[in-house]
Amino acid sequence: MSEETPPPDDMNSTSEEASAPESSPTTADESSGGNFEAPRIGSTEMPAWNTGELIDAPTFTKRNWFALLGPGLIMGGSAIGGGEWLLGPKVTGVYGGGLLWLATLSILGQVIYNIEISRYTLYSGEPIFTGKFRMMPGPRFWVVAYLLFDFGSVFPYLAANAATPVATLIKGGKVPGPDDFWLMKGLAYAIFLGALVPLLFGGKIYRSLKAVMTFKLVVVFGFLLFLAFGYSKISTWTEISAGFVSFGKVPVLRAEDANGNGRLDPGEDWDDDGWLDVIEEEYEPDVDTDDDGVMDAWSDRDGDGEPDKFNDVDEDDYRDGRNVSSIWSMFGGERGFKDIDFTMVGFIAALAAIAGSGGLSNTPTSNYTRDQGWGMGHHVGAIPSAIGGHDIELSHTGTVFEVTEESLPRWRGWYKHVARDQLAVWLPSCFVGIALPAMLSIQFLDYADADAGDSWSMAVMTAEGVRKVVSAESGDGLGAFCWFMTIFCGFLVLAPTMSSSADGIIRRWVDAFWTSSAKLRAMDPKHIKVVYLRVLVCYAIFGCFALSLDPGKLIQYATMFFNVALGISCWHTVAINTTLLPKPLRPHLLIRGLMILAGVYFFMLGSLAVLKTTGLLEKLTG
Repeated sequence: MSEETPPPDDMNSTSEEASAPESSPTTADESSGGNFEAPRIGSTEMPAWNTGELIDAPTFTKRNWFALLGPGLIMGGSAIGGGEWLLGPKVTGVYGGGLLWLATLSILGQVIYNIEISRYTLYSGEPIFTGKFRMMPGPRFWVVAYLLFDFGSVFPYLAANAATPVATLIKGGKVPGPDDFWLMKGLAYAIFLGALVPLLFGGKIYRSLKAVMTFKLVVVFGFLLFLAFGYSKISTWTEISAGFVSFGKVPVLRAEDANGNGRLDPGEDWDDDGWLDVIEEEYEPDVDTDDDGVMDAWSDRDGDGEPDKFNDVDEDDYRDGRNVSSIWSMFGGERGFKDIDFTMVGFIAALAAIAGSGGLSNTPTSNYTRDQGWGMGHHVGAIPSAIGGHDIELSHTGTVFEVTEESLPRWRGWYKHVARDQLAVWLPSCFVGIALPAMLSIQFLDYADADAGDSWSMAVMTAEGVRKVVSAESGDGLGAFCWFMTIFCGFLVLAPTMSSSADGIIRRWVDAFWTSSAKLRAMDPKHIKVVYLRVLVCYAIFGCFALSLDPGKLIQYATMFFNVALGISCWHTVAINTTLLPKPLRPHLLIRGLMILAGVYFFMLGSLAVLKTTGLLEKLTG
């Protein structure tokens, strides 16, 4: 789209749009905004906006392109994160690439969301959370509501799972198990607290995270691309590419003999094991381990010393019958909805939840937009590190500009700048971040290993498969190196992302309290670092308590409400941008519709995950 033509969502609102709400003006500072009076919209408990001039957007050239990268780089550095590395192998290892379309919808919904929350920041210099608190019924209600929505984010599941690759190296290549409890816990605490160091001593926090994520991107993407070009098959990438657009594929239980002729025909061998597999019966728990009257474990039915969760007819240690099928075919009578397999819906919904960023962890995009000084963030300031940072001030109040014929072109320039950052950096990073771990599991991981992977081994389950394939083709030396690099990349994926995740949680709540609390508004703007430090300490204390939980439970609790929170936030953002922004700056009707649909998608996925985790899904579906 040319520079002269504004993007569709920057066009003036149509005649069908509601008129701007009535507002009582607040007199602006003459030195910052001339005679322009900021509108007084929303809750009167929030401070009135200041006014100022919107500066010109930077010119994007071949020479300065890297310096102009913004929030997309930090968020893109998190693209290969916990969900992709931990849950990706579990889902794609069992179902192949057939369910990756869920990640496509999730990423596309999130990129629109990221741009839209930055829209508010470009106008006001405030992060989106502050905009939420400006909406009725006021900040007190929304603080409580979003603390509940955001609760899943405070569980440090990334640090807990980052301990696995380190423990594997310490144990000489042996994957840790429940017997290594204290080793795992000690490493988890060290990684968690170590991830907070850049937030304390890194100068301006944004620069610290940008450096960490740049290193991670180079090493992890570089190694995975080496494996992709050197040892993966064309069929693997065809499956992954097709999976991203296989809209409507759902997990099902079905026998491989699709035509009922009793023979294994071409295209019927789902797991490539050479057997005509049937749907293997799943057993209910039949052992009460803690004498509470509830069966919570499985007995050894075949005498091999291992508990049996299903009838392993072909003795391949993998429950046969799992497959994918088009939901559209169920409307035509080919199969019924009763064939849908809900056993792994928690993992599937969690993968979709974390594809991209997930939950409210996208909201720091607007904070980073402000901290970069983009749009009206130029007048507001940034959050420095708690210790050793420069004396950067953060205003308690946002600053808005008057919409005129002179300011509208500058606004469009800034909007394009944000959209470019998200579409050129964050969006492709997310798809690559899903595709490369999917390649690892589809190419190097056996179905049985993926199905059996537990909370102690998810972070390193693909390493042994990589070693076998590379050793067979290039020798044991390179195979051992690639085994180490797979484990090291597992650590790089999880540990640095813990830093950006922690900063995102702390940052959005520091910003929220800084503006919504009358007591904090009385503080000197230079003391924002003190507030940041206090919230960081509280987060660290809670994280240390939470790390006592099983790593698998942590990720389950963390992701359970991610989609629900993001769905509600999508709808809330539409309300904010159509209420608080002047009419010429409001999103186009198409963008509003897409945001509402994205909210429906995330909310439905979240509801399924909650029902699965609470056991209600089994009762409803039988």
